[in-house]
Amino acid sequence: MLKYLTPKSIKPPFARYSHGVEIPAGKRIILCSGQLGIGPDDAVPEDPGAQAELCFKNISAILGEAGLTLNDIVRINAFVSDRAHLQAYMDVRNRLFSDPAPASTLMIVSGFARPEFKVEVEVLAAG
Repeated sequence: MLKYLTPKSIKPPFARYSHGVEIPAGKRIILCSGQLGIGPDDAVPEDPGAQAELCFKNISAILGEAGLTLNDIVRINAFVSDRAHLQAYMDVRNRLFSDPAPASTLMIVSGFARPEFKVEVEVLAAG
């Protein structure tokens, strides 16, 4: 059983995430490379929310190869290329993950490998 760590002695999380997650001994750990909002047909939607959806769809496929699902994610590292994209990403994340939510970091970066990308997500899962 995972243990979600949100100490009462520090400020609660700003959004739907946990400050930490303890993975018990005996669990397999899957590390996913950063996934971009690109479909198998090379289509990249303009909307950052649609890109976030594709990021998590790709992650779901990767985890599925290991017999896991999005529910097995214990940490999310997300990157957006503009402050204006934060809410669209968070709306997708908040819809996909209920409480207790994974540990999470969200950063604004100057850009990605191609200018049309607005969101990238990498995760760590345990199952």
